Amino acid sequence: MYRGCPNPIAVHHDERGGLQATVLIPTINNPHELRVVLEHLIRDSDGTYDIIVIDSSSNSETSDLCLELGVERIADSSRTRADACNNGLSLVETPYTLFTDDDVIPPSGWVKSLIRWFDREHVAGVGGTNFSPEEDPWLSKCTDVAFGARVMTAGTRYGARPDAELVEVTHNPGVNVAYRTEVLREVGGFDQGAIGAEDVLLDSKIVNAGHRLFLDPSCTMPHRRRPAIIPMMRQIRNYGYVRRLAIDREPSLRSPTHRAVQMFPLLAFIAILALAYGAAGGGAQWNLWFTLEGEWNLSRASFHFSLGAISLYFLICVAGAAMGTSPHRSLGTVLASCVTIPAAHLAYGWGMMKAEWGLLRGSVSIVAIDDKERS
Repeated sequence: MYRGCPNPIAVHHDERGGLQATVLIPTINNPHELRVVLEHLIRDSDGTYDIIVIDSSSNSETSDLCLELGVERIADSSRTRADACNNGLSLVETPYTLFTDDDVIPPSGWVKSLIRWFDREHVAGVGGTNFSPEEDPWLSKCTDVAFGARVMTAGTRYGARPDAELVEVTHNPGVNVAYRTEVLREVGGFDQGAIGAEDVLLDSKIVNAGHRLFLDPSCTMPHRRRPAIIPMMRQIRNYGYVRRLAIDREPSLRSPTHRAVQMFPLLAFIAILALAYGAAGGGAQWNLWFTLEGEWNLSRASFHFSLGAISLYFLICVAGAAMGTSPHRSLGTVLASCVTIPAAHLAYGWGMMKAEWGLLRGSVSIVAIDDKERS
């Protein structure tokens, strides 16, 4: 039985070329960016898909917007994206269901570019990539380059963009994805109460049920990034927080890189402490640089080994960003990865450690569901 709907609505396949898909958009107090999403989808509509806004806002602006544009809206009092999506899914009557966010810029033909793959019977779900739109400010593009860096994005697909028409995957981000509605209902929809990483948990259930998910690398959704370091760190902290909670629900979601990033704040603190200790003890004297001669006491070893490790880390950050997949790579944005990637690792690791502590104490906060400042 589908969790979000006590009496599931049957999925109707329209053989006459009518409605084929429903686009679900959960939103909370973000009418200005949501307007862009809806106007693009409405302008691109050819009558083959519906749009449903699941509105958890605290004011009437989103309701007024949907009324103005003639878009179906359902009022939602849930506190998580998972429950909001389930509530929207309970109303879907089309064979295919698409999910996106309220801060994207849907390109022309987006719906068709995804649902065309359902002509292949083995495709249960298909998604695409997402990058910062061209109109985003420079700092947002720096964040995008960090997200798309190779090697440095722990356990995610941000840095991967396969060179193929359709690639089998185990997860597609919920900002740019389509599923067979019957598959969503078969697995019970999203995990009720999941405060984040709900798309990861959903895809895990789908794959474990024997279905197959795919990525179309050519289907890109412009997705706004946070415009500054602090907002980005809040976002990434929450990613780490909810990923650790998702791992608690489904241990198979943990990769070795998750554990490494969880330890990153502690490792960074130890490295900086060793660097400071070595410098204070005379290990940073110029005559000790670029030579192996002389006494290697604790101060010298602490300074030079920690400095070497930090330098290697920064080099990998820059190389990973330069070889990454973001379309916004430039000399400036790649060099900025020396700041953005460590900031992301610190925030992600801190989020995972916070969740770990919460799990040990038996007190898990749901504050992490939304980090954006909304009007």
